[in-house]
Amino acid sequence: MTSFSLSRNFSLLIHVLVWGVLGLSLLLFQPLTWRVELPSEFWIKQAVLFSLLVTVFYLNYLLLVPRLLLRNRLALFITLNVITVFIVAFLIQRVEVWINLREMLEKAYRARAANGVVRSEKWIDFFSLILALMVLGISTSVTAVQNWQRDMQLRQNLEREKTKSELSFLKAQINPHFFFNTLNNIYALTIVDGEAAREALHKLSRMMRYVLYETQNSTVMLSNEIAFVQDYIQLMKLRLTDKVTVKFEQPSPLHDVPIAPMLLLPFIENAFKHGVSAIEPSSILIAIRQHGKQLHLEVQNSVFTEKKVTLDDSNGIGLVNTRRRLDLLYPDGYKLAVDESTPDNKYRVHLKLEVA
Repeated sequence: MTSFSLSRNFSLLIHVLVWGVLGLSLLLFQPLTWRVELPSEFWIKQAVLFSLLVTVFYLNYLLLVPRLLLRNRLALFITLNVITVFIVAFLIQRVEVWINLREMLEKAYRARAANGVVRSEKWIDFFSLILALMVLGISTSVTAVQNWQRDMQLRQNLEREKTKSELSFLKAQINPHFFFNTLNNIYALTIVDGEAAREALHKLSRMMRYVLYETQNSTVMLSNEIAFVQDYIQLMKLRLTDKVTVKFEQPSPLHDVPIAPMLLLPFIENAFKHGVSAIEPSSILIAIRQHGKQLHLEVQNSVFTEKKVTLDDSNGIGLVNTRRRLDLLYPDGYKLAVDESTPDNKYRVHLKLEVA
């Protein structure tokens, strides 16, 4: 059975229980406390009143509130509700007259008190009027609350779909960004070292299998993400000179936890893109650490004053999108600190992530 049918059955059960309690308490048990012998006509009147109250409730619940109140037609809604209340009170009074109930009730009261006074006929029944007002108030409240809940659920569903679509779009931008950067690196490598280029292509194919197949889920295991990062670092080192020092630290022992895929790579890719010089000594530090439920990524690279020329015309997209992904996936569970120039002339990024 679907959740929709369960919710529908539960709602139906609530309606039955509420009407059962109302009918038994107000229209059955309460008259029995009067300690008079009530004629059968009285129960006919009570049944008619109960039927009218049910009709008024669902007329307001299904028609007046959705079509008038929720569409800001307040004046007409109030007018029709007032008319409905007085119609119920008038009809109940006419029923009492039609079945001669008032005279029978007076006889019942005279049997209890010898000095009973015959009450004058009224055009409306005030007890029925009060009950009708109460029922209309309840139905209006129930409908308004249910409409608010439906709107809230719809907004939540739309927000989830929007977030899901945005995450897919951001990840689609990051993956080609990484892919084309790496192809550019391999192209440069083929000119100077064919064997190293073949090794690089093998690593790239293994990495692309990870990108295409394992990252389709919302999370991957941290061990797989670290293995991917390690492959990427080794691929980048193939084209570096002896002037570049690369240090990679990873958790030992590793506590495997789920993490969003391709979340660490843009920070590391940025270090290789901007922290390497062909003529000056440079260094890159990549450290992945775990402290309890926190995952830390620290990336440091050398800073150079000259502008780097690159074929990548989407400079910075990876980092911008990664920050957006962090906002969507870990809204209250991450801290990102970026220091563009440390005392030892380093560009430093520190990501702290709350993981399970």
